Amino acid sequence: MQFKVTEVEFDFEDEFGEWTEHHFNNVIADTLETTWEAVDEDDLIEEITSATGWCIKSIDFYHILR
Repeated sequence: MQFKVTEVEFDFEDEFGEWTEHHFNNVIADTLETTWEAVDEDDLIEEITSATGWCIKSIDFYHILR
């Protein structure tokens, strides 16, 4: 199934180092712009976490009907 994310909040709170607000905004923008392929909602969260390297605090999305 294909999913489109409409809102996402990542857990950026524990990050230290070279990351800036610009980097965090790019991660969010890339997530929102991508059409995600996943088996179900739980798999969607795993796919995004794996692709971005960040845990998700909250997410809103919809299933793309063909």
